[in-house]
Amino acid sequence: MKKEYQILLLEEIRDQNKALLEGQKDQATRTDIHRLESRLGKLETDVEAIKVTVKATNHDVTHLEHRVARLETA
Repeated sequence: MKKEYQILLLEEIRDQNKALLEGQKDQATRTDIHRLESRLGKLETDVEAIKVTVKATNHDVTHLEHRVARLETA
């Protein structure tokens, strides 16, 4: 009887350890997802800044092309 109790107790401990390890794995995955979401948010912000800069540069180039064209015809 004592041995059966020990076996049941060990099985219970094993099941609890297994559940604990799965919970830790899930927590690590959630942490990784949060880190990736944060990096993605920064990347989106950087891309928007690049778009604004490219548009401004294109506008400046167009303006310079017009100025050069006027100077060439003068």
